[in-house]
Amino acid sequence: MERRSFLLSTSSLALAQLLVGCANNKQMTLNVQLLKGSIPAQVVNQFSQSLHSKVELKFTPVEQLQDVLQKLQTWQKKTNTTDEEGWRRALPFVQSQKVTKADLVTLGDDWIGSAIEKKLIQPLEVTKIEQWSALPKKWQELVTRNDKGLVDPKGKVWAIPYRWGSTVIIYRRDKFQKLGWTPKDWSDLWRNELKGRISLLNQPREVIGLVLKKLGKSYNTEKLDTVPDLEKELQLLNQQVKFYDSTRYLEPLIIGDTWLAVGWSSDVVSLVGRYPQLAIVVPQSGTALWADVWVNPAGQDTQPLLYQWIDFCLSPDVAKTISLLTKTSVPIPTTIAASDFQQSLRSLLLLNPEVFDKSDFLLPLPQQVMAQYESLFVKMKG
Repeated sequence: MERRSFLLSTSSLALAQLLVGCANNKQMTLNVQLLKGSIPAQVVNQFSQSLHSKVELKFTPVEQLQDVLQKLQTWQKKTNTTDEEGWRRALPFVQSQKVTKADLVTLGDDWIGSAIEKKLIQPLEVTKIEQWSALPKKWQELVTRNDKGLVDPKGKVWAIPYRWGSTVIIYRRDKFQKLGWTPKDWSDLWRNELKGRISLLNQPREVIGLVLKKLGKSYNTEKLDTVPDLEKELQLLNQQVKFYDSTRYLEPLIIGDTWLAVGWSSDVVSLVGRYPQLAIVVPQSGTALWADVWVNPAGQDTQPLLYQWIDFCLSPDVAKTISLLTKTSVPIPTTIAASDFQQSLRSLLLLNPEVFDKSDFLLPLPQQVMAQYESLFVKMKG
């Protein structure tokens, strides 16, 4: 997925690294690589102050989730390669390039399955996470997987979610004021007034998924050929679309070249305040959900600080701080009230429980099913 290619945040971790205490070989350390903007600096400072002993904390922000996945792959290759050691013994003057793995990294939930299958991450011990039992069942199920990366109630826990968002409809208030109605659900995308006025994500799962939702199905439907009128609905929707893009879909909306876009909540929350003509709506029939999760790189010795940090992020007060400062939702129940957010963001960040229950995480699908999604998407676009 190309989700969240850019993030705008005034409360993100400003420093490339945050170090607490004096480093020495015997000192406990925690090395975290996290998505830029996903954890406020205040939270890291608060965590360091809560520790009773001197430790070294190193928090390094990463620009994109794709960068984290590449790091996991690089660490695995370095772990499995012995050529460098051989060269170092044969040529002592060659400097060894030591690779420092992070103890914990941010990953998108849509990459959990692939990371498990490729042995890039290792399971976590939930008995060491006090807040695990407080996570709603839907979140526990999302990260409980078998060794093939598929959701399995008998599997192990491979990740811990700490914030989440959704796929939303963003529209121009001024354009719809003239039309006399505002979009509420996916079915509105097919209305005649919007022909050639829409931009969609260039993602088969997202586009076909929203059509499936309109037809009362799940984003994770496997037998596409059994869904009545699916191809017909896709072709009709394509007539409404001006272009498909996963990174620059908001720019034409801002200048008024398009009237409506489908995008990710994390891309748009910071823009609403700057561009009051933009409005956000979460489709009433349900939508696609995404989550940022903590994962432990494979082959890394798991140390106690890792679990302390995860528990800290899931504590209700800290989770509330993360939600308020990063303008995202959090999986743990908190005391957040509607008055805590500006009115334009309330329906997004305090999602109606009924809509949440109708929504889906994009779960791994068999390769042949993914091929069907991709083929149907290409056919849709002509």
